[in-house]
Amino acid sequence: MAKITLGGKPINTNGDLPKVGSPAPDFKLQDADLNDLSLASFKGKKKLLNIVPSLDTPTCALSTKKFNEQATKYPNTVMLIVSADLPFAMKRFCAAENTDKVKSLSMMRSRNFAKDYGVLITDGPLAGITARAIVVIDENNKVVHTELVPEIKQEPNYEKALAALK
Repeated sequence: MAKITLGGKPINTNGDLPKVGSPAPDFKLQDADLNDLSLASFKGKKKLLNIVPSLDTPTCALSTKKFNEQATKYPNTVMLIVSADLPFAMKRFCAAENTDKVKSLSMMRSRNFAKDYGVLITDGPLAGITARAIVVIDENNKVVHTELVPEIKQEPNYEKALAALK
């Protein structure tokens, strides 16, 4: 269990992020068209998982936009935005904010992704959705970088996440 804060108040996650060097846990998440996607859907590509509580918050929206701006600079890489938002809301957000270079994925059918990646918030007002985290996975599905953002209202370390893609 990891401890993070929400507005300075302590809350907990169900576990810890996958260890660097370990195989990335597989997942089944839904895209904007309700298709189930997994690690195999991005075979042979590097994957940056920007795990956010909800796109409908300022920090989540900002991180999505920042990764969208960087996406074309990283060939053979897919930048995935993972949240508990419904695919319909994610699709609306991406269209309204012109974030067409990242791919949004929803946990609408299951919280297994959040549990397997150790980011499921277990208490407090955000219980049941994810903490803010970054996981970078190489072409062979090995974890090469992780960051659990200690305060949900803070942005992730973009530089370290992007450096892990090189």
